[in-house]
Order: sequence, then C-alpha cells, then structure tokens
Amino acid sequence: MITIPRKALLAVLATVLATGAACGSEEAATRLELSAALPDKVPTGTTLRIGDPQIQAILGASGLDKELSDAGVTTEWANISGGPQSIQAFRADKLDCSSVADIPSLFAAWTGTSTKIVFQAVTQDPLDHPIYKLGVAPGVNVASPADLRGKRIAYSAGQAQGALVLRVLQKAGLSQKDVQLIELTSTGDSYVTALGTKAVDVAPIGAQNIKLYEAKYPGATSINTGIRDDASTLYCLTTAVEDADKAAALKAYVAIRTRALLWANDHPDEFAKAYYQDSQKLNEADAKAVVEINGDKGIPASWDNAIKRLQETADLLSTEQKHDKLDVTTLVDRRFEKVQADAAGDKVVTGDAS
Repeated sequence: MITIPRKALLAVLATVLATGAACGSEEAATRLELSAALPDKVPTGTTLRIGDPQIQAILGASGLDKELSDAGVTTEWANISGGPQSIQAFRADKLDCSSVADIPSLFAAWTGTSTKIVFQAVTQDPLDHPIYKLGVAPGVNVASPADLRGKRIAYSAGQAQGALVLRVLQKAGLSQKDVQLIELTSTGDSYVTALGTKAVDVAPIGAQNIKLYEAKYPGATSINTGIRDDASTLYCLTTAVEDADKAAALKAYVAIRTRALLWANDHPDEFAKAYYQDSQKLNEADAKAVVEINGDKGIPASWDNAIKRLQETADLLSTEQKHDKLDVTTLVDRRFEKVQADAAGDKVVTGDAS
C-alpha cells in the first residue's frame, strides 16, 4: 500500500477545489438571463442538438446549411419531432430543441420539464389547409362533428391530436362523456391502422395521409374539423436558451430557419423532393400533393395571437384533463419574435387572425 503524506494530500485537495471553483465561475459566466439581450457572436465550436427534420432537408436543398456553418453554428441533427419523443430526449439531456406543434410545451411544463418556444410559424389560409382531418373507419357514419356522439375516438392526451379532439368535441357541444376516448399514441401510421382495422371509429390523422388512408381501406372517409390547427413551433430546453453560447447559436438558427421556410414556399417542387421524396420516401406525385395540401407557411410579425390560442388550449386541457392552471406566457421566449420577423423582412405576416 502506498501512503500519501497528509500535507501532500491536502495540497492536492486544495488544487482540485480551486479547479472546481474556477470551472464553476466559468460556467456561471456563460449563463444568460432570460431578460438579457441575445448575443450576436457565436463562439467557435458551439453545437446545437436539434430535432427539426423538415428544416434539415430544406437547409440542404437551399444551400442555407452553408450559411448556418458560416455563422459558426454546428448542428447535431436528431430524427425527432413531436411531443413524446422530444420530451423524452429533453429529460435525458440528448436534445436542445425540437420542432413541434404547441401542445408539447404545455405537457413539458405539466410534467416538470422546463422549455421555451423560440419560433412561431402559421399556415396561410389555415382553414383551407388543415394539418389534421378526422379519419372515419369504413362503414361508420360520421358526416360532421355532431355525429361523434357515441363513437370510439383515438386519443393521445400529450399530443396535438388529443387537444384537437377535445376542441372538436367542445365546438360540437359534446363532452368526453358523450364519446369513448381510446388512449392510443399517434406514432407512424398507428392511427391509420387503428381506423382501417376498426379498432376505433374516428381518429385525427395528418391531412397528407387522408388520400393514402382512403385508397388503402375501401369505404374509409374523412371530414374537416373546422378548427384552426396550424400551430408550428420550435421549442428548446430552458437551459439551452440560458446558455449564452447556445442562445447566440439559436439566434442565428432562428433567422436562417425563417428564411428556409420562406424558401420552401417559393420552391415547392424542390421542397417536396428534398423532404417528402428523399427523406419520407413518397413518390413524386404524392410528395407534391402533400406540399400543396399543407399550404405555405407564414412568419407572424407578432406572437400575440399564437399565445392567445395557446392559452385557450391550456385552459381547456386544464379543465378536461385536470391539469394545473398554466400561464403560457412563461413558456415563450419573445426575444426571438423580432429575430424571425426581421429575417422575414417584407414577407412577414402582419394579420395573423385569431
């Protein structure tokens, strides 16, 4: 056994403590208050871990990926989007930001994961380009939301689809007691399969999947919800936006992401090929059809209406799902509002109707 003299051991311990204190001071120096201005300069080597598959494809197709790297931002892309996957990755500290609708930010808060929305986009003519339609199983008679009474409806409490179901019921004057909600997480084509096999009568499915669903299952139908469902955000761990280096990188990313969405509006065929054909493996005709169905994205000059809609949804879910009341203004980082509006320039949407 080797014995270290007490004096030498104390010296080593003092050095370790001093080093730890220095590191702690260095980390504290990089912390950015949420009320502070966003830094402009991205330190070399700053990395963002992002789940944003559509934008990843658009950046590559448009050449904007080079501008991102020229800005000093290194990206680690994750094939993740949507609430359940992103929240799980946040909790494991494997992800900084993810593209989602607005509902995941609510459930992150309700389940103890602190996040901030740093990007808002809207669909131009949202009622003409719904994100979801209500798929109806073959042989089931549902011609309007009023016909949902007594039906078995696929439902995922923590996803945008679940919130949409509750909003549709509310608009139709129905309650959860008037229907049978079947807990089923929407992953891949799980809702389509559930409808096709008649495990449920009704399920909210992506508008781009309706054509495929109705072609695959004879007798399958669908109806419009008549409800605006176009929320599109990028949300990040609060610790990411509190990190001065990552906040600077996010400022650059949000600006370039804005331009990427606008590029996709102007280059629908290239967007269809880069994402829906090359990444999602649709054929050319279906890829172009999906882009047309989804409509163009707009960058709002103000987030006021988006926040208002999110608060209304939070209040509904608090009542229907017995969650704590939530002030959604605590979930948005409005420092990025001007960043994306400035990046959009004269293409910014000034009349984001409620």
